[in-house]
Amino acid sequence: MLRFLVRRILLLAVTLLLTSVFIFALTQVLPGDVPRLILGRDAPPQAVEDLRERLGLNESVPQQYVNWLMGFVSGDWGTSFTGGSAPIRPLVMERLGNSLRLAAVALVISVPLSIALGVLAGLFENSWIDSLISILTLSVVGLPEFVTGLILINVFALGLNWLPASASVPSNAALGDWLRQLILPALAASFVLMAYVVRMTRAGIIDELKKPYVRTAILKGVPQRQVITRHVLRNALLPTITVIAVSFGWLIGGLVVIENVFSFPGLGRLMTNAVERKDIPLMQSVVMVTIFFFAVSNLIADLLYALLNPRIRLE
Repeated sequence: MLRFLVRRILLLAVTLLLTSVFIFALTQVLPGDVPRLILGRDAPPQAVEDLRERLGLNESVPQQYVNWLMGFVSGDWGTSFTGGSAPIRPLVMERLGNSLRLAAVALVISVPLSIALGVLAGLFENSWIDSLISILTLSVVGLPEFVTGLILINVFALGLNWLPASASVPSNAALGDWLRQLILPALAASFVLMAYVVRMTRAGIIDELKKPYVRTAILKGVPQRQVITRHVLRNALLPTITVIAVSFGWLIGGLVVIENVFSFPGLGRLMTNAVERKDIPLMQSVVMVTIFFFAVSNLIADLLYALLNPRIRLE
């Protein structure tokens, strides 16, 4: 198991290194002169040149990359070009905390419900229950995220007045206020995930129920509920674990549309603002943090997969 873990961590490090090269190279080819964008078109040439020197943009591209990577690893993520020279790291970490809260609530809502619906659909394959669950989940996931968000706002915020329409709650607010603000955006995110988890769980249940060990256990007199909960469910959920783990990484930085619909101050909305203002250091930091959580989520999925299926550790 230790060898398996070391291999996965080394692979994670290589992935992040290659990703950092790609991110830095991509930001280098963006149009526009950064010092001119910061100071404005009417700034004197000397002021533009002084700012270029201060930002280290006169150095070679490889040296700029090394300086940026070393600073990022050491925790010095630079300052925002358009945020009044504010440090980037505290801003990104605050938004990351918000996104983690939203991802946690979305998973708490979607994962148990999706697994339950997937198990139910798998146990009653090709029945009206299976058809109803499939139609409902596919219909929900077929709606664009902004449409789902607007429907939830119109029904629960504007119509019933049960929940707030926006989720711009301060980070120091009480837990109850946070949860109340997060319910609608978390529901919108949950609908995106549900269909994938339901279909994966359903397919796993159907596949496991057809295997010989299930028939053997039932013929030996083992109660069907015990066979399902102790054996079938454990094996059927192996692929679902990967989907859930990858979904967590996506929830951290991939909810750009939902965060903008609900005015939620997360990483996705921060990335949108950075792109609009061409704030390159902020863009680089947000993308690196997002990719890091994607990679870590995949690592956790691999470890859980290996714990549940020891054969994985030998391959």
